Amino acid sequence: MQVEQEAAPTLKSVSDALLAEAELIRVGTGDKGRARQQKLGRLTARDRIAELIDPGTQLMELNLWAAHRMYDRWGDVPAAGVVTGIGQVHSRPCMIVANDATVKAGAFFPQTVKKVIRAQNIAFRCNIPLLYLVDSAGVFLPLQDEIFPDDDDFGRIFRNNAVLSAAGLPQYAAILGNCVAGGAYLPVLCDKILMTEGSALYLAGPSLVKAAIGQVVDEEELGGALMHSEISGTVDFFEPDDSSALKRTRALVEALPADKYATSASKTGQAPKRDASDLYDLVSPDGRKEYDAREVLECIVDADSMLEYKEYYGQSLVTCYAKIDGRSVGIVANQRKRTKAAKGGIQIGGVVYAESADKAARFVMDCNQTGIPIVFVQDVTGFMVGRDAEQSGIIRSGAKLVNAISNSRVPRITVIVGGAYGAGTYAMCGKAFDPHFVFAWPSARYAVMGGAQAAKTLVALEKRQAERSGEKLSEVSLQELQQRVTDNYDNQTDIRYGAARGWVDSIIAPHETRQTLIEALSCATRTPPEANFYGGVMQV
Repeated sequence: MQVEQEAAPTLKSVSDALLAEAELIRVGTGDKGRARQQKLGRLTARDRIAELIDPGTQLMELNLWAAHRMYDRWGDVPAAGVVTGIGQVHSRPCMIVANDATVKAGAFFPQTVKKVIRAQNIAFRCNIPLLYLVDSAGVFLPLQDEIFPDDDDFGRIFRNNAVLSAAGLPQYAAILGNCVAGGAYLPVLCDKILMTEGSALYLAGPSLVKAAIGQVVDEEELGGALMHSEISGTVDFFEPDDSSALKRTRALVEALPADKYATSASKTGQAPKRDASDLYDLVSPDGRKEYDAREVLECIVDADSMLEYKEYYGQSLVTCYAKIDGRSVGIVANQRKRTKAAKGGIQIGGVVYAESADKAARFVMDCNQTGIPIVFVQDVTGFMVGRDAEQSGIIRSGAKLVNAISNSRVPRITVIVGGAYGAGTYAMCGKAFDPHFVFAWPSARYAVMGGAQAAKTLVALEKRQAERSGEKLSEVSLQELQQRVTDNYDNQTDIRYGAARGWVDSIIAPHETRQTLIEALSCATRTPPEANFYGGVMQV
């Protein structure tokens, strides 16, 4: 009897499975959490966002996978307990940050903090208003040591509130539930504060006040919406419920002056030459299949808009000018098929060689000279190594490219379609180089090196250490060790692992790449704010 061999996964099947898992994250804690909010007369975070943004539009959600499988000891923490993304409010793009009270009462975990800070940073660079929908119990105390003190921890959010205000970016906070302890500073550092009846805003709750100073006080008298509206003067708008507060927030955004910072495309965009569904046939999820980067770009950019720069030089990178929905962009893409070097020999796909690094560096500088945003399409295995590479000046050329990207002033967006390995990911504008947005396909993989090479290296180190201790590992032990190392490495290279830690802003379906870039470019190309030293809007 012949056993049928299981078919290898395709990019389509991998994408479908991951997107189905993403929908489960959006459900959050499910019916139980929703029922609790309904009992309190409140909406869920996603229902609030649906009422806030323009009808018929969708939130461009960011960092959905934050905290994925990171806090198993404390239970599931879907999306790190906060929803962030860019939505249209009266046709104006706004960054929305909405605490999800169905997840651990909206408490802040370490990744919650990093997710909010990332949202603030994107809003600042794109010069768009921030709308906070506050409903949080504050810091998750069992992990307070990872949340409280550092420059990328909880306090950074409040520092950013002040800096954003000084830069003139509108920040509106609607308190729609709990807002306690240090978290109370977030709305009070915003330009306008709304608060619903039944919500609470205070530095310490009734129990803590009694324990600290012996004072007995009820929640409304201590920090209710009516008290803050009539007595403390902290709240600008008192609202009876969520829907009223969200309607008022929309009205406040509509009342803003005309959006003078938006830039527009030429409105002459054409559909791509190839259908987006072709991407699933071109690229394999395991990275083993060669493909021509130009064919991938033909599924994304406007038809007949590609103008390749130095086409026959440094062919392991494709550099070209193109248009995406009528907007001019520069593109740097890893070429994933083998090419023949002019001096002889074959160059491996996905590897950055000295001449390709030189070409890309000059291209990046030219895009900055002309003010064209750059899209990096990343599927890189690293820089070329070995005697010939070193003699060609690979380190010098690589440093030139890294320098050009580091000092780049035009908007930059990175899309990881496959490998993001080693220093190669730096040369392709990885997260450490401050791209405005980082998107990844489900086939993307983050690591210092490939799994096979890493496993061999790590096993060799373990073997050497054992021999130094006088222990000789058997062949079986070595095989078990290699398998264990490989499994662990594969888990860490999975894009969900990186997305959980904020290394990418969103995992997108390949066929949605063009639309995602259109939306991201419309934000990234806005005129950046000019920050001045003054206090912004403060409570008096």
